[in-house]
Formats: sequence, C-alpha cells, structure tokens
Amino acid sequence: VSPERERWPLHSWPKTRFSMWQREWAPSIALRAGLTTSELMPRTTPFQSRLEPLNHTGVWKHWSGYLVAPQYQYSANAEYYSIRNSVSVLDTSPLFKYRFTGTDAGSLLERVLARDIGGCGVGRAQYTCWCDERGFVLQDGVVMQVAPGEYWLTAAEPTLRYFRNIAREMTGADVVIEDVSADFGILALQGPHAHRVISQLTDAATPLKYFGVAQTRLEGCEVTVSRTGYTGDLGYELWIRAEDAGTIWDALMAAGKGHNITPIGTTALKMARVEAGLLLMGADFHMSRFAWVDAQRETPNELGWGWMFRKLAEDGRTFIGRSAIEAELEQGTSRWKTVGLAVDWDDYERVFTDAGILPPRHEVYSESTMSIYRRGGKEWDYAGYASSFLTSSLLRKPIALAKLPLDLAETGSEVDLEVAVIRQPKNVLARVARMPFFNPPRKTALMNGSAA
Repeated sequence: VSPERERWPLHSWPKTRFSMWQREWAPSIALRAGLTTSELMPRTTPFQSRLEPLNHTGVWKHWSGYLVAPQYQYSANAEYYSIRNSVSVLDTSPLFKYRFTGTDAGSLLERVLARDIGGCGVGRAQYTCWCDERGFVLQDGVVMQVAPGEYWLTAAEPTLRYFRNIAREMTGADVVIEDVSADFGILALQGPHAHRVISQLTDAATPLKYFGVAQTRLEGCEVTVSRTGYTGDLGYELWIRAEDAGTIWDALMAAGKGHNITPIGTTALKMARVEAGLLLMGADFHMSRFAWVDAQRETPNELGWGWMFRKLAEDGRTFIGRSAIEAELEQGTSRWKTVGLAVDWDDYERVFTDAGILPPRHEVYSESTMSIYRRGGKEWDYAGYASSFLTSSLLRKPIALAKLPLDLAETGSEVDLEVAVIRQPKNVLARVARMPFFNPPRKTALMNGSAA
C-alpha cells in the first residue's frame, strides 16, 4: 500500500524557476531537513514525459503534490473549445485512487457513502459523496464496481485513514482498502469526437451507457474505460497502469490526430465544469472536517444533491449522517440552496460602460466570493454569494454558481450580483437559472444515436 501523499501549496512554477529549485535550492533544504532531494521535489504524473514538451506557457501548478499545467497554450479558450467542438485530453492522475476488495467491501461502502452503492452494479460508475455524523459533506467522488465485489473510488483529498477507521469499526469485516494512487494514471478524453477517437483503439467503449464501465485492452495494455467526465460533454476516462502511460498516450494522440485532439489544462476544465453546473471542492464547498463553524459546512441537499436521496424511504442502510439528512429533508431545514445564476448581459455591460471601460468577457473565470443582494427598497440587502463565475463565450453571457436562501432559489428569481468595476462594487441584475447551463444530448446518447 503506498503512503498517502501530502498536499502541496498551490502556486506556479515557470520552467526557469523550477530548474533553479532543482539545481540550487532543493539540495540545500533537503540537507538541513535530513531528506533526499527527490523527497522534496513535486511529483510528476506518468504522462509528464509526453506533456512537458507540449507546455508552451512553461507554467506548472501543484495538484496534491503533482505538477500539472493550468494551460498548455497561451489561449485558454483554444483549449476550452476543444472540449466543445472536437476532442480534448486531460491528465487527472493526481486524484487519490482507492481500491476496495473482500466480501464486505460493498457493506463498507453502504455504511460510508451517502448514495446507495446498491445501485452501482458491476460495470457501472456512480457519482457520490460521504458525510459526517451531522450530515455535512466530507467529500465527493466517483465510485465504480469494476468486477464483482471490487470497487474503485476517486477523491480530491486523502481519505484512506478515514475509510480504514470505519472498516475497523465493522468488527470482523472482510475488506481490504488500498491506496493505488501511484499505480494508475488517468486520462479524461472529452468532447464531441471522443468516441470517434477511442473507438479506433477498442470496441469496448461503443456499448457503454452514461456512467458505464468496461475493462479492455489498448495496444496490448489493460485499461479500464468509464463513460464519465467533469466537462458536461461526451467523454470517457481511462485508468491506465503507470508503466503503460506512454504507450496509451501515443496511441490516443495518433488516433485523435484527424480530430484535432488537444491536451488541455485545468483552466479549460474548470470553465467547462461551470457550464455543466458541476461543483468544485475548495471553491463551491469545503470539507466539513476542516471547517471552524457550521456556516462553512454544507449538506448534500444544500449543495443540490438531494436527488441522491429520492428513494431514501426504501433504503434500509444506516449510512453515516443518515439521521441528520433524513431530518433535514423531512423538516425542510436546509439553510440555502446551490443554484445557477445567469447574469443579465445588458446590465453587466452598462456598469462597465458607465465607467468608461469595456466589460470583461474574454477568458474570465473566477473562484472568488461575489456577494449577492436582494432587489428592492433596501440597498445592499445581503442574500448570499456566488462561488464560481464565468463569462461563457459559448452561451454568450456571464454565469455563476451561487448560494441563495430558499425564498430566492426558485428559477427566475431576480437578485443583484456584486461585480468590481475599477475597484468599486457595482450591482448587476442576475436571475436564478436551471442547471446545467449547457447539457448537450451527446453527453448521454448511445453511440447508435438513441438516448440513454
């Protein structure tokens, strides 16, 4: 079992500075700390040898101790439109990866996961979350049953010790939990041409329905393919043995050459996920474990995941947080709701042109808090906040993910969103919109053209 990785601080690494760190600073720091230089260095994913020559910006950031590129090209929009118009490939290897085996693996996940794992049969994946005893979200992730009684799960933060502690509480349980994070690389193949690319390498992807999973061989290498992704578009994710990473990368790039396959960084991914209405931990919500007060914690229903509990009355599991979640749903005690906001373009344009400047619209993506106010007689009547903001060039309007009290959370409700105009706060009209903002039929369509 590989040890869990420490999280590194998030900052940029231009090539010249990274080389200086390797050459001059790291050896000195390592000597003082009694460590080797390699133990201080950021890790690289199994695809680094292929990705590094493609990074024209020369900028790298940290993701869970691994180097990743926020963007490879100077234009984030060029990468974004490969997701929407052709096919993109993204390295998501820094995700924490866990394997659950043993006759009681399913029972453990029934106990831990808030969504019923019983609905995740062999060859299926499931978006899920896990909570504390008070019903506040710890993390979200994707779990899949790759073989009878064998489950793989991804998480954004380390959670091995937590799962093992729960397993120990299940006296005599036959379950083995392994951290396989370093054993696999993951590539996300996303975009309208994703199937055309992967179908050149395997037939296993063609019959997959949305959130379906298949184990296959590509170029003689074992690969697990799932019909999943974080872009809200047609896509697949490939779990690849670390030693096979270069072989599979080369095969994908060759197969995608005629479809303008484009490596993308995390910026383009985040732009796409806002349009898809997908939440990002650390931006749109936070782990309850690290919160100081309950105002920093959120429940699944407050995050818009109440659909996970539609059949809760028929679900006999005693999963962690069930009593609190049941009480919240029955009594209607949610404090707010996570919603989509569509900003009125005319009003957005007005506040900038009144100040004598053009409204920002090119590659504007933000994860900072933007206050929201009630409209009416009282000025600056605080109502909530937006946690993610994007000027969508595809939808031709600014959009946001926001937290609003229940009386303002209905579709069509009007609020004022605060934006900064030459460092001054100005309010613009925004309306609660149904999410996802972008939801193309191809995302869930079967490859014979019928809806899944």
